[in-house]
Amino acid sequence: MLLRYLADRKSWIVFYLLSLLFVDLLLWIDRGIAIQAVSMLYLNMLLLVSMAIFLGWRFRKEMKFGRAVAELAEKLEEDWMEALPPAYFYHEKAANRLLRAAGHWYSHKLSDSSRARTVEEEYVAAWVHEVKAPLTAMKLTIDTLRSDPTLRKIESEWLRIHLLIDQQLYISRLPSLEADYLLEETGIQKLAALEVRELASWCVEKNIAVEFYGEEAYVRTDRKWCRFIIRQLLTNAVKYSPAGGMILLSTTVLPDGPIRITIKDEGPGIAPHDLPRIFDKGFTGGNGRLLNAATGLGLYLARIVALKIGISLTVQSELQAGTAMEMTFPVSNSFESVRI
Repeated sequence: MLLRYLADRKSWIVFYLLSLLFVDLLLWIDRGIAIQAVSMLYLNMLLLVSMAIFLGWRFRKEMKFGRAVAELAEKLEEDWMEALPPAYFYHEKAANRLLRAAGHWYSHKLSDSSRARTVEEEYVAAWVHEVKAPLTAMKLTIDTLRSDPTLRKIESEWLRIHLLIDQQLYISRLPSLEADYLLEETGIQKLAALEVRELASWCVEKNIAVEFYGEEAYVRTDRKWCRFIIRQLLTNAVKYSPAGGMILLSTTVLPDGPIRITIKDEGPGIAPHDLPRIFDKGFTGGNGRLLNAATGLGLYLARIVALKIGISLTVQSELQAGTAMEMTFPVSNSFESVRI
């Protein structure tokens, strides 16, 4: 920091040295002033030492504000304006006022943005609830006339709409997930079976078989949000599975205690260069572009929710060899210790 300070004051230092050199030249040229070279050297040394002491004093005084602001920037907190150091010089006071004005401006902007976002989220949630009512009525009509082949076709399209609406509902609830989180012990195969039942009409349309392998395993998690993750993984499996294919759901208890459920499909698989990006928001990959049916949100939302509730999501896939999505539940849920 001292070198930076000296670099900022280089014009003053150069001016002082040139002035000292100019005085020395005048004393050397003027024959009316009798001064020995040793005395002149001694005088120059005194002036240079005095200048160094002066620069050291000014460095401590002038850089105090800068050091305090730099330290504050390293560990910025919400009440950073209260921690601003006192200003002594005009430029420090001006910088202080600018920082406070910028802080208040951004605070107001953030407040306005938060209010607008809240209104939008409330509107979307209300809209979703309103749309679910006619969808429920349509489902009841379809169930009543299930023997009609035309309505069976409509049911698969109804399911797609239902899944999109339901996904939007979960998106609107995602910011308040912590307040909506309820831990309970539940069978993971049972949760998966409920989601398979939800997707039954789509599976029938594509003639896809779903099989469970392994014994029931019990995990401690939130049923609703866990089902949301399973739904996103199953939806992808059904979407990319070929007609007449099979989806295998298997549960495994790992040696160190965690429980894993794997959803394996017989789809086209994922290219190696796409694997690191499948959980990125908006990423559809080569398969999504070919089918023109991917939104790039399903796996992204699944990963966000999984991170929040302590579930690990991994993927194993090869081209033309299907994809296996793995959900791993820890022995103890870290969210439970936070809530306690």
